[in-house]
Amino acid sequence: MSRTDTCSEPAVLVVEDEALQRLDAVATVEAAGFQAIGVSNADEAINILETRDDIRAMFTDVQIPGSMDGLALTRLVKNRWPKVATLVTSGKTTIAEADLPRGVPFFPKPYLPFQIQATLRHLITDVPGTNGAD
Repeated sequence: MSRTDTCSEPAVLVVEDEALQRLDAVATVEAAGFQAIGVSNADEAINILETRDDIRAMFTDVQIPGSMDGLALTRLVKNRWPKVATLVTSGKTTIAEADLPRGVPFFPKPYLPFQIQATLRHLITDVPGTNGAD
């Protein structure tokens, strides 16, 4: 069953296994004017993507539990849901640009919330400085 967005804000999927970091990331996404859906692993993320058609972006950590890590999840999303913008973060691993699908930004932890907000606005609306929810 597919769900269509009933909110005016674009939806962003946040994949983070550390509960406090997930709460912070969700708050960052919401402060940017987006609806945030927080999950703790790749399998939950895939389930959300399969059942909702309103996800516009995914912000994932690299080290997450489940059937794949955040990099594999990012590659899957780029192949299966190419219209879903993706951002990747990690506090334990440095990611080379070549390890990411083309156009996927990487943010080392700790990142600044405004960096994530500005990048989401750019990726989702394709117009820098706007968020589509104003």
